[in-house]
Amino acid sequence: MAETEIAAETAMAEETAKAHAKAGHIEYPSQLYAWYAVAVLVIAYTFSFIDRQILSLLVGPMKRDLEISDFQMSLLQGFAFAIFYTLMGLPIGRMVDSHNRVRIITIGIAVWSLMTALCGISKSYLQLFIYRMGVGVGEAALSPAAYSMLSDYFKPERIGVAIGVYGTGVYIGAGLALVIGAEVVEAARAAGSTTLPVIGTVYPWQMVFFIVGLPGLLVALWAWTLREPPRHGATETPPLRQVLAYMKANRFTLVCHNMCYALSAMMGYGVAAWIPEFMIRTHGWSAGQIGSAYGWIIAIFGTAGVIAGGWLGDFAAKRARNGRMLVLALTGILTLPFALAAPLVDNPMLAVYLLIPATFFATFTTGGGPSAMQELMPNKMRGMASAIMLFVVNIIGLGLGPSAIAFMTDFILQDESQLRYSIAIVPAVLLAGSSLFGFIGLRAYRRSRDFRDQYEAAEA
Repeated sequence: MAETEIAAETAMAEETAKAHAKAGHIEYPSQLYAWYAVAVLVIAYTFSFIDRQILSLLVGPMKRDLEISDFQMSLLQGFAFAIFYTLMGLPIGRMVDSHNRVRIITIGIAVWSLMTALCGISKSYLQLFIYRMGVGVGEAALSPAAYSMLSDYFKPERIGVAIGVYGTGVYIGAGLALVIGAEVVEAARAAGSTTLPVIGTVYPWQMVFFIVGLPGLLVALWAWTLREPPRHGATETPPLRQVLAYMKANRFTLVCHNMCYALSAMMGYGVAAWIPEFMIRTHGWSAGQIGSAYGWIIAIFGTAGVIAGGWLGDFAAKRARNGRMLVLALTGILTLPFALAAPLVDNPMLAVYLLIPATFFATFTTGGGPSAMQELMPNKMRGMASAIMLFVVNIIGLGLGPSAIAFMTDFILQDESQLRYSIAIVPAVLLAGSSLFGFIGLRAYRRSRDFRDQYEAAEA
């Protein structure tokens, strides 16, 4: 799940002599307040994924009422959201490097929450597609700003764990979307269609969007109360051409890293989007059954995997300059056998049990991937670098992940009942590719670490 989604800011640059002379020594906030800020950001991230993931439980009724195919449904789950999520991430990432990050986050939460609620009044596939794009616009603000803030709340040796904890919002949110969402879906289905003033007839699946979207406005108000941390190791924001030139000089490393991360995210988003419908179609489970089972797996083992990935990245980085990249490279190898077997076994409970290690190992990239990326970049380039990384990871992972599986089902296998084979084949190829890029980039990653050290020494 890439998200993805979802992401990351780490490896703070040391204070340069120029920064000390200009601004004096800047203390980090207290650890108590720093972890309080992490908690608020985790809750915001959780709500973002509830709003994003809830569609996976609504495939059946939405396909019926909107008269759409698996592939069209996958565009709502992935591409409609991802296109503006990624495009808006670039200018927002630039703003993060020079504007108030708390305000950026607050506005983003309010926008995506309202757009999720508006999905509940959509009367056509096109309207729903547009509102899903609006959700992407709002959510694009959260992670680049959060990653940058975390790097100023925590010292360099603690940032991997902090980002890993923040990354748990992906899996807590995705898990709660299934666990709580399943109950909401069942309750809405039992209540049946209703008629609201002005809006008119509202189907049960539309009511779900109201229920999960509107509470996010309270989270926006809470986020507004956070204190903007002082920036560390910061000089003037470099011009965009300087950031791009720096990235060009490290392009082989960045391509290998981003593709390793993106293919893993593509696998995660694709599987998360279609596992509920797979269990319903293939094994005859109800939305409530799979929502509860898979939701808790994502929430518990996805969360554990994110934290483990962040910790392993910190651990490996102390022992090798390319240690974080090595953790990413191994993730696909560890995940592949379980992800391949889960949809192919005939016993539904065994399939669910196999999803436990698959989810745990797959989520290493969420805790370790962004930390590795930021380890390569000087401080004032990190917001833009994060946005570019998120662009690549999400346009590939979130934009293509759900649709790749649906494309296999609708256009290659041409049989909705063969969804299980799509969920086996596509992720297996993606995980193998992810590990391949990771191992190819190991040596270049070490060279890029040296390049950053030389760059910062020259800037001091």
